[in-house]
Parts: sequence; structure tokens; C-alpha cells
Amino acid sequence: MEKHWEVIVIGGGPCGIAAAAELKKRNIESLIIEKGSVTESIRRYPKRMRFFSTADNIEIASIPFATSNVKANRNEALQYYRKVALYFKLQFSLGTEALQIKKGVDNFSIETTKGTFTANKVVLATGYFDLPRKLGIPGEDGPNTNHYYEEPYAHSFQKVVIVGGGNSAIEAALELYRHDVDVTMVVRGDDIKQTAKYWLVPDIRNRIKEGKIKLITNTAVTAISEDHIHIQSVDGRDEKLPADFVYLLVGYLPNEALLKKCGLKPDPETLLVNFDQKTFESDVEGLYLCGTVLAGVRTEKVFIENGRDHAIAIANSISESVVVKS
Repeated sequence: MEKHWEVIVIGGGPCGIAAAAELKKRNIESLIIEKGSVTESIRRYPKRMRFFSTADNIEIASIPFATSNVKANRNEALQYYRKVALYFKLQFSLGTEALQIKKGVDNFSIETTKGTFTANKVVLATGYFDLPRKLGIPGEDGPNTNHYYEEPYAHSFQKVVIVGGGNSAIEAALELYRHDVDVTMVVRGDDIKQTAKYWLVPDIRNRIKEGKIKLITNTAVTAISEDHIHIQSVDGRDEKLPADFVYLLVGYLPNEALLKKCGLKPDPETLLVNFDQKTFESDVEGLYLCGTVLAGVRTEKVFIENGRDHAIAIANSISESVVVKS
């Protein structure tokens, strides 16, 4: 029979690790259930990605994050969060997907791909990066498409179309261009996103101005074929673009199905759920929300630096209830 836990944290990313570490600092043991590896989302980031935030802003549990530059890169973050977990001797069940969370009379029952776990409290820190936003078009899941960009080397001397105008799309376009890739960006709006990282904007605008990266605005992709894509402009004109590969970098979403299986009621449009602004406890008593899962579809509103504050508030709230029970 599985051990009963005081707290189970769903999600082994920076916010989940932060929550478990803050609980451990208050002498509360927890188990982190993660369907992938430790910090799975960061592991899937582009190989040479650098964080928007400075290293001190993504520190967790008061453990200093020493980096060679002001802003940490992907590899440094992978090392750092793993070492934090090791320092606090956090416990994991990796490769374990949470399927449903049921609230009982006295505790929670968490059904997973590796059996059922029980706990008095649950912290949901599932993030959003594992569920790409879908366009719902033919060929979207074909062999020449991907919703995740890693590195440029597979595409040198090819034509690559990037759908999207946010940070991920811009960074991919610039790196691909610098590795001899013919890059075209397709965006639904009239420009790249206003929320683009400030240091990327001059670079991408100059490359577009020079014609080294092509930008097609006010246009939607309607289908993807083996060697080209179909696009339609706002005025109804249809066109075909040659494409050896297509990156669909249009954002990611929280797991709406899991939220509902926790007993929560996400808004159909925003995917936001109700929670206490001070403790981050949801409408389901004893179920807390930590990190970007709180942001709904507006994932750019919550970052690690927000999530680490959620973790502290959650740990404080849980520790108070544990003290009362004892």
C-alpha cells in the first residue's frame, strides 16, 4: 500500500519544487508527482535559451542561483533546480501522470498512471508547457511540424515557416536564420507581439527590414502539406508557401481536463479558476494552486518569480492547518 502523505505536489517544475521546498523548511514532508522528468518543461526548452528574468528573480526557497551571466540559460536552470531538490531531499514519483484528484471526507485520493496516492492536502503546480495551443487545421500534427523548437541544426539550407510572433517564435527565427535557414514568420496580427523581450526586438526588426527573415502579417495558416503550407490573408486571399518544416509556436495552455477532474470549474474562455488571493487555496478545500496554472490562457501573466511567492503563501497556509491539527 502506498504511503499516505501530508501533502502531494502535482508538477515537478520550478514552482512545484519551490512549494515542496518551502513545505520542507516548515518540517512538512511532501511527494512531488511529475509525469515527465524533473523540471520537464525547462528540459524541453530550446537548447540555448536564456531566461527573460535575472537569475536572482528565479531563485527559489532562498537558495542563491549563481550564474556566469545576469540571466540564466537553460542548462544552468536545469542544474540549479535539481540541486535545490537535492539540498532539501525532496521526494519524487517521476514518470507518473496524475489522472484525477478526488476529495474525500478526510483526505485526497490522487489517481495516477502508477496507482493511487493519498494526501491531506494537494498543491497543483502543473504549469502549461506540455499542452500546445492547437490551430485545428489539416496537417497540424504531421511529420514536418512541431509545437516545440529545440535547435537549428536539422534545418540548415531548408525553408522553415514559423507560425507565431511571440518570444519563442522570434528566438527560433533568429537562431534558424543564423544557421543558414530560409525563415518565414506568419502572424495573425499586424506585427510581432508587443510583449516580445526588449533585447530581441531590434534584432528581429533589423533582420526583417533587411529581408533576411520574411514576416507575413494579418494572415492565418489554413493547412499544412508535405512541402508547403496554405495561408489566407484577412482580405480572403489564399496562397501557398513552400515549407520543408513548420514550427507552430502559438502558445500553450493549462490542462483544462485535469482542472475539471480536480473538482474545479475553469472559465470556458479564460480557463481561470477561483482561488483565495492570500493563500492560493482553490474552491476545493485543501487544494492549492501554484504558478502558471493560475493564469489560465494568459500564461504570460505568471512566471517563476510569481510562483515562488505562491509557494511561500501556500506553505504558510498549510503549516498553520497542520499546527492546528496537532
